[in-house]
Amino acid sequence: MTNKIVAAIVTATLICGTLDILSAFLFAGLGGASPGQILRYVASGPFGDGMNGAGAVGAAIGLATHFAIMAVMVTVFVIAASRIAVVKTNPVLAGILYGLLLYAVMYWIVVPARWTGHYPKLTPWALGNALFSHIICVGIPMALIAVRTLGRPGPISGPTSIPGG
Repeated sequence: MTNKIVAAIVTATLICGTLDILSAFLFAGLGGASPGQILRYVASGPFGDGMNGAGAVGAAIGLATHFAIMAVMVTVFVIAASRIAVVKTNPVLAGILYGLLLYAVMYWIVVPARWTGHYPKLTPWALGNALFSHIICVGIPMALIAVRTLGRPGPISGPTSIPGG
């Protein structure tokens, strides 16, 4: 991996991970959940339901888990962006589409696989906050950071005149 790719991954992971967890704190907080509860819930995904009662240690593990998941999401996008020109030519659209993909994978595959029968709520509020988080806090910033760090594709170069003309 080039230094530009690593820089894009690190920067986008930190920024998007922070925006996403703050969004989770805000929306879940409006429902009465504390940041610690949110982080312990995240930790319970890979480490089991015992994390829900693990206090500050569980919350710290949840925060590390959150950023590890974000790093994977970002790495996939940045590598794709480095190889697919259309991602760099239209980063906002690419970010929106990737945010929608992340929402679908997390809410319709990962969460139900971990917590059997737990499917996303499709109320306007729940769907709106999930899409806000995945598109506005993750997808679009990730794409803009990737393009800013990697650079946009240059103009197509070719001969300036027709040979023999």
